[in-house]
This record gives sequence, structure tokens and C-alpha cells, in this order.
Amino acid sequence: MLLLQLKSWFSEVSLSKDPGLLKIQLDDLIRIWNFGLEHANGFVQELCASYLARNFMWTMSSNFFEDVPYDLLLLCIKHPHLTVDSEKHLSDALFIWLDSNTKQLEGSSKTENEFSDILKQIRISLLPLWFASGKRSSGCFSELANESVNSIFRLMKVTTTGSINALGDSDLSHLRIRLTEYSKRMDLSGCPQITPMILLLSLLPNTHSFALALRKSIKEAVSNLEQADGSKYQISQGLLPTLSFEAVQEVDISGCLKLHLEVAIECFSKSFPCLRKVKAAYLLNFRTTTLYKLVQKCPLVSEVDITIDMNPLISSQVSVISSTSSSPVIPLAPNRPYIVDHSFSMTYPYHLGPSLANITKLTMEGRSDVCDSDVQYFSKFCVSLCYLNLKGCISLTDVCIANLIRRCTKLHSILVCHTSFGMNSILALCTASRSFSNSLTAKFGKMHLDSLASNLQLLHMGGCKFCSSTAADEASLLELLSQTQMLKSLCLRDTNLVDNALCNFSGSLLEMLDVSNTMISGAALNLVVRANPGLKCLNARGCKNLFWTENKTKGAKFSSSYSCGELLTDLGKTCRLEEIALGWGFSYFSLQDLKPAILSLRAMTVGLGGTLPEDALILLPTICPLLESLVLYFQVISDCTIINMITSLRQLRTLSLCYCLGDISISSFNLSMPSLRKLRLERVTPWMTNNDLVLLTQNCTKLVELALLGCKLLNSDAQCIISRGWPGLISIHLEDCGELTKKGISSLFNCTALEDLLLRHNGPGVQRNFILDAALKLPMLRQVSLDLCDASEGDFDLPDDEDESDRYSLRSVKIARCKSGRCNAGSHFAEVLAKPAHRETLVLVWNSRNLVRTVVKERL
Repeated sequence: MLLLQLKSWFSEVSLSKDPGLLKIQLDDLIRIWNFGLEHANGFVQELCASYLARNFMWTMSSNFFEDVPYDLLLLCIKHPHLTVDSEKHLSDALFIWLDSNTKQLEGSSKTENEFSDILKQIRISLLPLWFASGKRSSGCFSELANESVNSIFRLMKVTTTGSINALGDSDLSHLRIRLTEYSKRMDLSGCPQITPMILLLSLLPNTHSFALALRKSIKEAVSNLEQADGSKYQISQGLLPTLSFEAVQEVDISGCLKLHLEVAIECFSKSFPCLRKVKAAYLLNFRTTTLYKLVQKCPLVSEVDITIDMNPLISSQVSVISSTSSSPVIPLAPNRPYIVDHSFSMTYPYHLGPSLANITKLTMEGRSDVCDSDVQYFSKFCVSLCYLNLKGCISLTDVCIANLIRRCTKLHSILVCHTSFGMNSILALCTASRSFSNSLTAKFGKMHLDSLASNLQLLHMGGCKFCSSTAADEASLLELLSQTQMLKSLCLRDTNLVDNALCNFSGSLLEMLDVSNTMISGAALNLVVRANPGLKCLNARGCKNLFWTENKTKGAKFSSSYSCGELLTDLGKTCRLEEIALGWGFSYFSLQDLKPAILSLRAMTVGLGGTLPEDALILLPTICPLLESLVLYFQVISDCTIINMITSLRQLRTLSLCYCLGDISISSFNLSMPSLRKLRLERVTPWMTNNDLVLLTQNCTKLVELALLGCKLLNSDAQCIISRGWPGLISIHLEDCGELTKKGISSLFNCTALEDLLLRHNGPGVQRNFILDAALKLPMLRQVSLDLCDASEGDFDLPDDEDESDRYSLRSVKIARCKSGRCNAGSHFAEVLAKPAHRETLVLVWNSRNLVRTVVKERL
């Protein structure tokens, strides 16, 4: 009777979808499993495996996950209800479990083949490319990782409709994305191999008798979905009876290069009726029309993220010599016209109506192709918009941004860094009435408690040079800051911010403040610090006036007798910081004053003008034991300080030593750094040899980003050392590194998941067709930076303007030409040869519409 009652209770708890029911803790579940084994109760084992399978995402994050018995884990991952966000999550969990149980497995009676059953459950063709590439250097899992990478590239080589035939009569279950009735999230990010066929297959019933009949149907459906004229975009319910997964609320298809977006949206609309969040970052072919299609087909979607890389050409930071734009890369379908009249209004193919009203969070970061007419159209329906990220949308005008702000009265978060955000937009934020005057002579002075600015929680406008010396500009910023009393995050970096404006900031809830590269003083900043005890992140790097003891600002609200120590003393007394970046005036005494505030610090940057002596650097791990990121510019370092930091800061994930002085050797890095993910060494290791680099690969096994500058003793063999030691690198910056590219570039192609590649002044052996080869062999590559000095034939071939197939993810290419005579002119610079520029960089930037070629003076 007791067992029957137990079975009834356990069945109710383990099979229920009610989140209100008490969750069984993992350690208790393990005890229940062991009880079932001891008393030969089969129902206990089945219910334990089922519960674990449905809650696997929760299970893998538990401290007791490594204690899960082998038989329970195997039964769990074979269970049809196994629910994971992605194949990567399952693989990561299994790798961790195997690592922790290696000794136990070796001492048990299980054979090696039996334990390999766990790894056989991984669908290696569905792993993210970066994840599979990184595991190739792992001794235990390298063979599996190599199989995964090879499988991914095989899938990428076949055409979308041909992929079903390429598999022959083999079982297709290894290509099915794991979706169950309990799935809440589908994460395909970083999987360039995902095709419409794979997505469709995963949304169909999984039965053997059904599988063979599906092959022809899938091929016909995908073919219909990808008609060249764009005339067919419907999935026939009769042809393909797709399943419905009502629990799925979030989808991430970032970097899914081969996934036809029209197909994906059609599938989402049929199979994910409750979809709320869509992330499709780093997809240049995701256009504004695609956004309209998404919200029309999936009306419940409230959050959309279509981020791409920022345009490297920020108008306020470069001097343009010449610029040309190609014709649109993508011809528009005849039945999907753009009609633009003289008033710049646009008629779109999708009539949205109220369907856009559900969008509350929209991220369009880096979308330089988004223009005023796009925003004007959908702003009419985005009345529920609360969060808006237009960072880097350089084609939008100030008037357009202002109109959008006026329409979206519920906005509480605005990110407009490096845009034309200016006077009109500020007036829109500060004005309570919807009937707003466009006149730039509008007078401020009256506080509007019901203005949009008064409700803002996040405002980032870094790089917006709208402020000048005119009284009108200064008054507008002053009024804006005086009304933003609810702000929690404020970014004003690289603006013409002055003390008067900052002193008028009325908020007391700030958690993040970025005033880097401005002319504000320490006294003005101190007023803000005192009023905001909840401040967690402060960036004041590059502020040359920060520690001046004399104030010369007219009308300032503080005494000229201000001491530079007051700011840091008040920070130490008032705040508990997690991130800090300082430069000018920062010293050993500053560190002591800050000590109470930085005990929980996780990220520190000391920039130009800051001076931390050896004593301070040795104390740093003691004062900030939780540091995960440390960036030092122009500091005096030694082997002693570096070794002390590496041995003490075991959670360190980012280490950057840039232009630092002192005598350090390879002994500084002859220690294991198991957590380090990003390493940047600029002009600090000129002695580094190939053997030193080998040692570095052995001690920093988990690197994903590497930057070396000035390692002049490296040669071409260093390429092989890097690619073998860190095959999962996503970013490589190598400059002035001896003869690393003198014999050409080959081994670096083995870093198959590269996204960002910079190679400059490493030897004149880079092949003419290198950019084309890199774009094809490295499908995730988005940014390439080269120098004509390294071109073996004096120039580089560039991707075709209108052919997407030869550049995959490529977003920008930068080719620099230095003043040195060893740089040839190159055909791409022919038209500007007569201009007396001491430095030139050719910058090519692709977006969803065209290619923009620009030559600038600066070295980018």
C-alpha cells in the first residue's frame, strides 16, 4: 500500500506540467533512484529518468549533477522527453559529467564501449561550429569534435534542396533538432549548417514509417519555399503535417547562414504559436521586410534582436577621402515592390496593422542600412515599444529618431550611440505634450514630470557629438539630464559633456555610468556618485580633467578647493562596484581609497594616465579576489606581479597587457590559467618565440580570443602552433609578429570558427586571393583586416559586389596602406593616389542592400 501511494505521488509530481508543484531536488531524486534499484521497482526508474529528461536544463546546473549515476544518465538522455535548449547544452553537460567521473568509470566493471554510449547520443551534426572546433584540442573528445566539424562542413556544401538526397537512405534522426512538448527555447545560434530541410524535419512526427514518405514531401516543400521570384512562401498543411510546440517561447537563429528566413518564419508561425522572443543576429539578409513578415506571421512576438556588427566607419572619428556605394546587392522580387514618393514614405508588401503593437523590445544594433522611411513606417504601430536599440544606425536622421520617440510613449530604454541623435530627439524626450514643436529655438526650463525623459531607466548616447559650445546645445543636454531622475544606466562617453550638464543630473538610482573620454571634472562626478549609492559600474577612463584640483567651469555647483581624493574616498564609502575603468590620476593611494568599494570587483581597466606601482599590482588580487577581467595600459609590470595575479586570480577570464613597461619573461605565463578566455599582449612580449607560444597554448587551453602585437621572433610555424593549440579561436589579431605570414597563410584556416581576423605587418606572403579563400573556408568570418605591406602580389582580390555565395558572413574588410615605400599602391587606391594622405585605409562594408567602399586617412 505504501509503494502504491508513493507511486501515485511520484507520478503526479514527476509528470505534472504545473510549475507551482514542488520540484524534486536532484540529490533526492538520486536517492529515490537508488531505492528503486535496491527494491527492483521498475516504475521508480522510469519516472526518475522521465523527470530528469524533462528538466535536464535545470539538472545540468545543479551542484549534484556530477553525482548522477551512469545508468540513470544514460536512460535520461535516451528518453523521448529529453528537453534541452540546444545540442550544445547537452554535449557540454555530458563532457562535464565524464570529466568528473573518469576515475570512477575506470574502476568500474563497465567496458569502454558501454560508457561511449553516452557520447553516441550526441547529434554531432547539430553542434555550433565554434563549440565543435574548440573541443578538437580536448584529448578525450577530440575525435568526436573532428567528426562534428567534418559533418557540419558536409552539410554546408550541399544545396538546400539537395541535402535530403545527399543523405541517401540513412536514418534522419541524427538531424532532428530536439523539440518536445516541454521545450521552451530553441537555440540554434552559431550553427551555419542548419538548412530549411533540417528545420522542417524537426517539426514533423518522428516515426519510422513516416520518415520515408517525408523525403519527397520535404524536397517539394523546400523547393516551393525558395522560388527565385519569391512567389511561393506557404507550407501546405496537407503536404507536411507539422507538429505544434506550444511551450516554445524563444528562438535563437543567430549565425544560421543557410536557413532561409522566409522558410523559418513560416515554420515558426505553424509550430510555435506562442513564440515571444526571436534573436537573429549577424544575418545580413535579415531585412526590414523580413521583420515585417515575422511580426505579421507571429503576432505574439514581443522581442526581436537583429544585431549585426557595427560599421567601422564612425563619422565623428574618421576623415573620409572618398566613398562610393554599389547598386543594391539583392534585387527585389517583382511582386514585392518598394514605392518611394517625394515625401520619403514607403509602401511595404506586408500590411501590418495592429500586429506590431506587441513589440516591446527591438534591437537593431549596427543596421546602417535602416533608413528613415523604414522607421517611419513601423513606428506607426510600435505603440507598445519599451526598449529600443538603434546603436550604430548611422543612416537615421535626428528628426526621424525624434518622431519615433514621440510615437512610442512607453519607452523606458533607449540606446542611440553613434547615431544622429541630437537636439530634435532631446526635445522629444523632454516635452510632455505630443503636439511638439520642431523649432530648434524651443526654450527649456520647465520640468515636465510626465515627459518621456522622466520615465527613462536606460539612456545610452555615447559618440553622439550633438553638444557644441553653443548655449542652445548645452541647455538641451542640461535639461535632459535634469529630467532623468529614474535612470539606472547612463552612457555619455565620447560626447562634449560638460560639468554644468552632469551636475544637473537629478537621478539617485544609477547602477551604470559611462563618462569616458569627456572633459568632466572629478568634483562634478563626485556629486553624482554621492547621490547614487547603488552604482555598480563606473567608466571614467580618458577623462583628463578628472583629478584637477582647481575648477574653472562657470556656474559649477562645487567648491574650487576640491581634492582629487574626495571622489575616490566617497566612492569607497558609498558604492559597491563590480566594474571600474579609470585612467588619468589613478594611483596607489587611489586604490587604497577605493578598497571598500572594490572588494566584489569583477572587471578593472587602468588606462593612460593611471599609475599603479608594483606594490599596488601585488595587492590587487588581495583587494579584488573576484576579478574576472583585468586590462592594463602603460603600466610598469614584472614577472613577480604577473605570476602573483595568475596564481591568485583563478577566475580570471580576460587579461590584457598593452604597451606596459618592465622586465617580464616567459616565466610569467608558465602557469596554468584554466579559466582564461581572452588574452591580449601588445608590445609587452617582444622576446616571444615559437617555443614560448607552445607553452602558452598548454597553459591557456580555453582561449577564444588572441591578440599579439610586436612579437617579432615568431615565424610561419607559429600559425600551426596557434591553430593546433587553440582550434576554437573566434578572434585572432596578429600584428608586427616577425615573419608569421612570410610563407603565406594556410594553418590559420584550421581555426574554422573564426569571426574576426586581423593580420598586419607579419611578412609579405599573404596570397592575392586570401580574402576570398577566408570567406569560403571560414563561414563565420565577419571582419577581416589586412595591410598591403603583406600582400605577396601587391594587392588583394575582393568579393563580388552582388554575389553572396562567395562571402558567407563577411560584413567588413579593411585594407590599410602605410606610408612606407614597401606598400604598393594597389588598384583600389588608384583614384586617390594624388591626395597627400600620410595613411589610407580602404574599408568595404556590406549590408542587406549594398556595398559601400570608403577610403579614409586613419588606420582602422
